[in-house]
Amino acid sequence: MDRTERTERTPKQDRSRATRQRLLEAAVSCLAEHGWAGSTVSVVAERAGVSRGAAQHHFPTREDLFTAAVEYVAEERSTALRALFPQGATGDRRAVVTALVDLYTGPLFRAALHLWVAASNEDQLRPRVTELEAHVGRETHRIAVDLLGADESTPGVRETVQGLLDMSRGLGLANLLTNDTARRERVVAQWATLLDQTLG
Repeated sequence: MDRTERTERTPKQDRSRATRQRLLEAAVSCLAEHGWAGSTVSVVAERAGVSRGAAQHHFPTREDLFTAAVEYVAEERSTALRALFPQGATGDRRAVVTALVDLYTGPLFRAALHLWVAASNEDQLRPRVTELEAHVGRETHRIAVDLLGADESTPGVRETVQGLLDMSRGLGLANLLTNDTARRERVVAQWATLLDQTLG
């Protein structure tokens, strides 16, 4: 391959990556705003500023597009969470609990929830979403353990961390219909206290 061919290929690959990322971000936004029924490949392609054909080149099916979109933002979420605490475990457990709860009150959680509801009724979608959620759940649990400085060899600690994540998801659900900030702050403070007592 000569230099001209390499030069031409690199911008093309960059454009392809940029198009893929725009499609993923548009898919998450559409899913969060319009739900599964209102989020078609055509709607996402229009929002991303690309043709339907270009969208289908990257994601042959609607299921491919939306599971990839939620996975993409979940990975971004994990990166962002780790970036909040670059040194890892911190003595400020309340800050960690707040950051974990915040994961479940943004557009990603809303989009994921629409995907879960769709998967409960779509046989083709269910195994893919189940696998994705298992992966995201394991990663979030691992991050939580690291940031809290939790020793899972101690009986009950693993369940305590998982309880925190389950509670966080519940707070995210409560926030879907009304602004639940005041109650959420009180619950976060109590969980931080419980974690300090349990984790030492």
